[in-house]
Amino acid sequence: MTRTGFVHQALCYGSDQEFLTGTADFLRDGLDAGDVVLAVLSGHHIALLTEELGSKARDVEFADSRDWYDYPSRTLGRYHAYCRRQDKGRRVRVVGEPVWTGRTEFETQEWMRYESLVNVAFAASDHWLLCPYDTRTLTANVLATARRTHPELALGARSSEPSGDYADPADFSAQVTAERRPDPLPAGPDDIRFCRGRSAAVRRALAGYARRHGMSAQRTYDMVAAVHEAVVNAVRYGGGQGVVRLRSDPEHLVCEIRDAGAHASVPRPGFPGHLPPDARAAGGHGLWLVRQLSDLVAEDLDPAGSVLRLYFRRSGAVQPAAGSVNS
Repeated sequence: MTRTGFVHQALCYGSDQEFLTGTADFLRDGLDAGDVVLAVLSGHHIALLTEELGSKARDVEFADSRDWYDYPSRTLGRYHAYCRRQDKGRRVRVVGEPVWTGRTEFETQEWMRYESLVNVAFAASDHWLLCPYDTRTLTANVLATARRTHPELALGARSSEPSGDYADPADFSAQVTAERRPDPLPAGPDDIRFCRGRSAAVRRALAGYARRHGMSAQRTYDMVAAVHEAVVNAVRYGGGQGVVRLRSDPEHLVCEIRDAGAHASVPRPGFPGHLPPDARAAGGHGLWLVRQLSDLVAEDLDPAGSVLRLYFRRSGAVQPAAGSVNS
């Protein structure tokens, strides 16, 4: 079966056989059409499909979902980079199943937002994404949201129907942002005041804080780079001064960047830093970089004073590996 234009479907299944019925022919059709075919799944599902596809499995690129789906913004960047690497004119066909189990409520909401953002990030492409949802293990909320984030529901491998509950990604993302709007952190002993010309001092203080809390050298570098970018944005657009507040919990180091506000009516971007920017664009790269370097981000962007809260998983906490593809 072939289609034109971007296609994003949810496949709800309740057994291994239903999973195979919905995915194997989808992959075969992609190979027969000359598509680039990628399957990002659990080890169990990779084994099922490898056996089902036989010799054709050699032409499918498989990746472990626990490696690929580590953090939402990085996963979107990973898919974007993967698609850009393929030959122009070839459709990329993906079976991708996010990891929903073991997530906090915060993480789950961000993964829901990710599924909605995909519709914007790849809207101009001809790629075809099929996202399996296991009705045996997922919550009713996750399953219901799949209908809001996917324009179509797959019915087997070769037929589909409109979701009926699909939500505009801008509205959906705004809802998630409102639900995740961070309450202000109180002042603390590790607060770092900043203003124009003080970014070097902020970087030094951040690096010292990260080392004292056992962050690896690489993650310390990422944290300093992300917070520096947020501070530069705050100086440039948020009134020229503010404060970085630092906290730690068993899972994360938390960096909150709070600015004084520009007190001007600046239109709020629809997807601030969530979507890959055009490499040729003069702006729009800062918040994207912040999200790529952070593990999770919560924001409250307001001309009267913005709050950006960045989360970095601590050394020793579960640390998903970077995604990889067999080839």
